[in-house]
Amino acid sequence: MVADLASRENREITGFFAAGSKQVRTGRDGARYFALTLVDRTGQIEARMWEIDDAGEFEAGDVVKVLGDVGRFNERLQIKVKKIRRAVAGEFELSDFLPQSERDIGEMWVELQGWVASFRDPDLKALVEAFLNDAEIAAGLRRAPAAKSMHHAWIGGLLEHILSLMSICELAAHHYKNVDRDLLLTGVVLHDIGKLRELSWGTSFDYTLEGQLLGHITIGIGMIEQKIAGIGDFPAAKRLLVEHLVLSHHGEYEFGSPKLPMTPEAIVLHYLDNLDAKMQTVRGELEKAEASGRDASEMTEWVRPLERQLLNTQAFLKSEELDGRGEKEPVKREEREEEKNHALPFED
Repeated sequence: MVADLASRENREITGFFAAGSKQVRTGRDGARYFALTLVDRTGQIEARMWEIDDAGEFEAGDVVKVLGDVGRFNERLQIKVKKIRRAVAGEFELSDFLPQSERDIGEMWVELQGWVASFRDPDLKALVEAFLNDAEIAAGLRRAPAAKSMHHAWIGGLLEHILSLMSICELAAHHYKNVDRDLLLTGVVLHDIGKLRELSWGTSFDYTLEGQLLGHITIGIGMIEQKIAGIGDFPAAKRLLVEHLVLSHHGEYEFGSPKLPMTPEAIVLHYLDNLDAKMQTVRGELEKAEASGRDASEMTEWVRPLERQLLNTQAFLKSEELDGRGEKEPVKREEREEEKNHALPFED
């Protein structure tokens, strides 16, 4: 598993991964090599293969068997691949290659329905229910990730992100009296609805052709227009406000927003959406550092999405408190049982 690779640094491994991406590049010496992203349900890792003639046939999205050495490049873990081939049926479980939400999907769906049932505005309630009562959309919302890799990138991630935003936006609407609570929460449900068609999830997360050409904001506006047309007498003013929430939620032109947030609800949605995404990244990086056995008094590795290192304040304060009492013990890394496929010889 990817999560275990930090403990196997400078060692040879054999394992199964999903090939999240596969690119053929040319090095400075003119030699071609594979630039790969290898994925399983615990995370992803970059990989390089220099002797591509030794590779079996495989494509991005395939589950592959890999033989290689775990090392570091630019302070980040990487696998130097010696051999790789497409895995065959019976060698792997598909559920091992897509990360899943830690929360129960059914319970989250009931929670979302409860939020929508609490709406007092009949027009906004009818609009959101039109999405939730659509069988295809409902199935997508139960499984879609919130992103390919940045935040909530797991099965059920989009639903989990929506519910997290619902809670903090409810607090904001209560605190700021000029914010329309039902309008803001409608924006929470619908701001990323286009991701149901922008992203795909098979053995890995990727962008669909529609997603690459249009993006989830444009797709989402089309989906909203279609549902409003089916409702009939939906007020034009509310349509304008709902669509502005979706169009502006990235907050800046440089981040893909066609418009800047110009209403109280749009401003709150943008900042809290950004906050929730960033805090999930922080949580994931701190958990990864803890799992790797990093000392609590040390900063994490460089976190690319946040462009900085991080410190786990709770673990740091606890560590310093124990140290002050002379009770701090040396950090012990739990010995992990070898994955069964790591012990297997590589067979072409």
